[in-house]
Amino acid sequence: MLHTAGMNRRHLMLGAGVLAASYAVASAAKTDDSPALEPIDLSGVSILITGCSSGFGRLGAEHYARLGAKVFATMRNLPRPEATELETLAARENLDISVLEIDITKQHQVTAGVAAALDATGGTLDVLINNAGMALSGPIEAQDMIATHLLFDTNVYGAQRMIRAALPAMRTQGHGLIFNVTSQLGRVIIPGIGQYSPTKFALEALSEQLAYEVASHGIEVTIIQPGGYPTEIWAKQVDPSKALKSRLSDDVLQAYPRMTAGMGTQNNGGGNTDPMDIPRAIAKTIAQPAGSRPLRIALHPVARPQEAINTVSAQVQRAMLEDSPYGPAVKSVLD
Repeated sequence: MLHTAGMNRRHLMLGAGVLAASYAVASAAKTDDSPALEPIDLSGVSILITGCSSGFGRLGAEHYARLGAKVFATMRNLPRPEATELETLAARENLDISVLEIDITKQHQVTAGVAAALDATGGTLDVLINNAGMALSGPIEAQDMIATHLLFDTNVYGAQRMIRAALPAMRTQGHGLIFNVTSQLGRVIIPGIGQYSPTKFALEALSEQLAYEVASHGIEVTIIQPGGYPTEIWAKQVDPSKALKSRLSDDVLQAYPRMTAGMGTQNNGGGNTDPMDIPRAIAKTIAQPAGSRPLRIALHPVARPQEAINTVSAQVQRAMLEDSPYGPAVKSVLD
């Protein structure tokens, strides 16, 4: 079981990431988070992950279970082939993976799914990984309210639903760890990526505020900021982006020709980078001593433009709040 030590000071660790414009030239280099270099044992740790049908969620579910964790891998629209495949793999390798149905845009599924996980563990949950998310393309003017609501409902409100469902148990047990997967595009901006950056900026702010607020309960929050990685988010944005484009007026299409021309098509998003960088970094963070976990980890082997923003942000937060009544919480999170 994962235990935390309340308000210990922590080292601010900065990871790696890359601009969307650099995705195509990203190398396949690994990070230093390889389990081969530092064996990790997650035995007894219960982990609930959203968005496990593919990408970081699916890779993570397997990785944490192979390190000994009890994993609740959630995905929407069950039954589906991805769920059957994961359950078959778990049975073959004797991994403790339970597949649960959670569509994070549906409150009743969030409530029922988290309750099922808590029932299976006797009422405790050590780690929540808010991984599920989606993208759409196009300029901001092209993002009608259908698209805007869909992006915020998935990338922001979905994480909030999961957080609110998990926190009561974490507060009762006096420990817990929440990972929110944002993006390097939650700190830096590339034009033409629709509401993706706005939602990830929002999740960054939500996560940092939450970290200060729950520190006194022994609960820690870590923000994962991936750069470009070749996951299925790029393929899954094709249909909703195509549907959005079909709703646009000729006036909007012609006003932003470079940004609307590719809507509904798939780019190479991520190059040759290794998506396992993210599960490795998360596993390493889970295994760190209580109070030493970083607020933000930027991940990518090539460039990390958001690191400068992370550093300045931490400095400003300390300067603004360290002598206020919030000082102890801010210091425990940022130091």
